[in-house]
Amino acid sequence: MTDNVRHIIAGCIAGHRSCQSDLYNLFSPKMMIVCLRYSKNLEEAEEILQDGFIRVFKFISQFKSEGSFEGWVRKIMVNCALQKLRNQINLRPLISLNTETHDEACEDAIIETISGREMMQLVQALSPAYRMVFNLYHFEGYKHREIAELLNVEEGTSKSNLAQAKRILRNAVEKNLTIEKKILNG
Repeated sequence: MTDNVRHIIAGCIAGHRSCQSDLYNLFSPKMMIVCLRYSKNLEEAEEILQDGFIRVFKFISQFKSEGSFEGWVRKIMVNCALQKLRNQINLRPLISLNTETHDEACEDAIIETISGREMMQLVQALSPAYRMVFNLYHFEGYKHREIAELLNVEEGTSKSNLAQAKRILRNAVEKNLTIEKKILNG
């Protein structure tokens, strides 16, 4: 952590508005990306970001300078997104656990063919349950057991929702690639 960030944190703890503004300006662009991944649209992402920074300022004195401050802020943003989802819906399995095999390497290769912006739009189009499991697993590095605990679902539900989210994303990417090929071949 840089001296500048330490100074900003100390100022936030002391309640200096200018330091709060500096902290927000420093971290809000990265945190907005996190919030966008968990939201269905820009407005919802902005709400999560706002709620997250309110919590950051409220609990900043509890940051122990152990580990990354950015990681600490990120965790607060993810928790705000999870809380928003819990308030909106009652999570339950959207599909039953499917034991059929699929080629995960092939899915990953297909998904890697699109831009980050396109991927963000596709992830935002997922149902809330699929979106949460996909993000927690792929971007936050949680295991299915941890996701199940966070979302209060069965581990099998986490696994099946992730598999279905990947299938939906793969199908959307394949559809877009087919459309692009038709346009190029005219």
